[in-house]
Amino acid sequence: MKQTPGSMITFRRPDGQDVQGYLAKPQKLEGAPAIVVIQEWWGLNDQIRGVADRLAQSGYLALVPDLYRGKSTVEEEEAHHLMSGLDFGAAASQDIRGAAQYLKQHSERVAVMGFCMGGALTLLALCNVPELSAGVVWYGFPPLEYIDAAKIKVPVLGHWATQDAFFQAETVDALEARLSEANVDVEFHRYLAHHAFANETAVGPHRIAGTQFDPVWAQLAWDRTLTFLGRSLWPRP
Repeated sequence: MKQTPGSMITFRRPDGQDVQGYLAKPQKLEGAPAIVVIQEWWGLNDQIRGVADRLAQSGYLALVPDLYRGKSTVEEEEAHHLMSGLDFGAAASQDIRGAAQYLKQHSERVAVMGFCMGGALTLLALCNVPELSAGVVWYGFPPLEYIDAAKIKVPVLGHWATQDAFFQAETVDALEARLSEANVDVEFHRYLAHHAFANETAVGPHRIAGTQFDPVWAQLAWDRTLTFLGRSLWPRP
């Protein structure tokens, strides 16, 4: 049976504002855990929709909030401009929390997963959104002083590239130490790869310098992610 593609929906933030998002549904909706998926700095594009579709095919209800309110780009300069204009605090405590609350109406357990800029927002959301049951961070973090690790009460999986020109390996080590000291259930994996190694569009002459898709590491990271989500989100028999 062919997986039906997702659709755009509207959900409400805690402050009452409406936000749109891309919702991908699994074949078996009843009892399915849910995941808020957070975009890279490009916006709500086909690549991040594909991530939500992939999770839906694995049995999860996945929602990508439209943080840029309908805007997306393939240009590095414009992506930087859009990201710079985003209020990260409101995105985490309002957009992402609203998405989590929407998913909670359908599912007992909700995780958050984000890539690059979305990885940074995943860590902020884990500190600010009590509805979450787990988090998966792909090669992105905010300034570490913004992470109140003592507020993170759920397991966290992180995927990092040792050759990442944007998010330094030493800061990943410092982040891991910060989470461990706060007794967070943290599992970090490091890959001999470049930034955005799981983004299949980071190929060819149009990719940003310093990014590079790596299908082998991406597959391993996805396998680990689905194992982690299975352990963290599905009810124990």
